[in-house]
Amino acid sequence: MDGEGEARETDGTEVYRLHDQIGFLLRQATQRHIAIFGARMGDRLTTTQWSALVKLAELEPISQNQLGRETSMDVATVKGVVDRLVGRGFVRTAPDPRDGRRLVLGVTDEGRAAIARNLAVAAEVTRETLAPLTPGERILLAELLRRIA
Repeated sequence: MDGEGEARETDGTEVYRLHDQIGFLLRQATQRHIAIFGARMGDRLTTTQWSALVKLAELEPISQNQLGRETSMDVATVKGVVDRLVGRGFVRTAPDPRDGRRLVLGVTDEGRAAIARNLAVAAEVTRETLAPLTPGERILLAELLRRIA
């Protein structure tokens, strides 16, 4: 290893090892988190559905495009997520009172009940995902991820 933490061949060229790459490590961590989430979360909610539902409850009424920006989902992804949440009765659409050509989203009573049923579980999913880390490492990891996000 050189001073920067990269493996080097004897001729000084950098060695590419998949298991040392940040993208690979982030994907492994994400897969672990999604597995924990899927095993614990109720109401058959996915991570993207949960994110959209919770953010919508925080900011409603908002447009689908704004919800996508707030949850870092592209247009196609947020549309699919919203369509599924509407189909399940967790989200409703209504004409925007300021612009009748567009729709705004809101959380239904059933959506609020799903949030209430799953808030403690969501917090437990985070704790379990971060369980291998010390409290200080958890804070540092979150800070570092915010810097590269």
